[in-house]
Amino acid sequence: MSIANLPERNNEGFLENATDWTSGVAEIIAAEDQITLNDKHWEIIEFLREFYKKHEMSPPSNRLFVKAVKDALGDQKGNSIYLMQLFPGTPAKTACKIAGLPRPTNCL
Repeated sequence: MSIANLPERNNEGFLENATDWTSGVAEIIAAEDQITLNDKHWEIIEFLREFYKKHEMSPPSNRLFVKAVKDALGDQKGNSIYLMQLFPGTPAKTACKIAGLPRPTNCL
């Protein structure tokens, strides 16, 4: 897949429709942020996609994102330093964009 074939996105790079997401789309979006996805990234991405399926929303803030990861995957992964290393900037926003989910409502 190439950038030209990406599904429709908004002005911040988030997919307009979460069902258009594929792992190939994730790879391209991650590369735009200079992120090469590995197993650690995919674990968080899969967690987020399950969270979205269950709650019909992205975690609304970075704090709630960290807490949700901690509750699901434990203290080692559910902390802001770990998540910032994987998804620089605002981890919830970056991870949700790569996971093909809507922008978290309270992320800058």
